[in-house]
Amino acid sequence: MSDQGWKEFLATEDLADWVVLHGGPTAVFRTDSLTAAAELAQAIAQLPGLNGTPAHMSLVSKSLTIRLTREVSNTEAEHIELAREISKIAAALGAAAEPRLVQEVQFAIAAKPAAVDLDFWRAVLGYQPMLDDAGIDPLGVSSSIWMQELDSDKPLRHAMHLDVSVAKEHAQSRVDAALKAGGVMVDSSNAPSFWILADRSGNKVCVVAWPDGARASKAHDESEVRTPR
Repeated sequence: MSDQGWKEFLATEDLADWVVLHGGPTAVFRTDSLTAAAELAQAIAQLPGLNGTPAHMSLVSKSLTIRLTREVSNTEAEHIELAREISKIAAALGAAAEPRLVQEVQFAIAAKPAAVDLDFWRAVLGYQPMLDDAGIDPLGVSSSIWMQELDSDKPLRHAMHLDVSVAKEHAQSRVDAALKAGGVMVDSSNAPSFWILADRSGNKVCVVAWPDGARASKAHDESEVRTPR
């Protein structure tokens, strides 16, 4: 488990269908029908090396989303060839990749270091462990959670925010849409890696292009967003 796997994945030029998010390499394929999406999922499931892995597929109407891992640090070299084969199968069945639709929503639950209560959150949500600071829905339906340690100098004892991870090519348009819908820009100094926005009540959300190739002009602020390990 390291950063090498996802960095190699990003550096591979023939994986335009794929986006690397907090949960690892992900692709969305559009089909003509739910039946066609199911046929695509069945064809992908037959690939050697996929069965028994943390890969996750979900079907919604005319699309199939596939995640090769549930955590970016679990990305391995073999995922590159798997992604290539999946894209070939999708193309052969007439499914079109839609990188702009790829996203992942994560709940960041913050507390002072001595008050972090990950076991509680895993138990109450029925989640499984993921690394030593997070939890995931075993069915892959709900958002992951990440325990964020608050700076001891901050006055808050606890807080929550959302991280919305999207492809770097589409992060700015997501931010623009949020602002047009009445959102407020809280901090854009780390763009194009991430932006901090809020609704009119002050509830915060981070639109995150990391780790999909975007880098901020200054160091990431670990108090606001999950950053590379």
